[in-house]
Amino acid sequence: MAAIRRTDTRPELLLRSALHARGLRFRKDYPVRAEGRIIRPDIAFTRKGLAVFLDGCFWHGCPEHGRPPKSNNSYWLPKLAKNAQRDREQTRILTDAGWTVIRVWEHVAVEDAVSAVREALRGVGAE
Repeated sequence: MAAIRRTDTRPELLLRSALHARGLRFRKDYPVRAEGRIIRPDIAFTRKGLAVFLDGCFWHGCPEHGRPPKSNNSYWLPKLAKNAQRDREQTRILTDAGWTVIRVWEHVAVEDAVSAVREALRGVGAE
């Protein structure tokens, strides 16, 4: 599991590149301190308080593409459930701290993801 990237995954690079090409400026892997924890959104628009998480289908339990592992279920199922619980908790903490949080699945087309981010930015008064 040491080879699994925490940042700069292919979907992240594509989304960040598309956002940057449209003139949007952001921070990547920005540490947000809230409730005594550090939460690192994949993309953060710090001035507007928008946190964007790009969630992998396997790791975060996508209802459309996430599939239970075929082997070693006693290890993987609790781990994946814990990931989903952590996602909900981080969203709650950031929301309580005044951030707007959007989560985009990795399988979403880049243009659709950009549209979701731009719509969220309009909702918090940016752009």
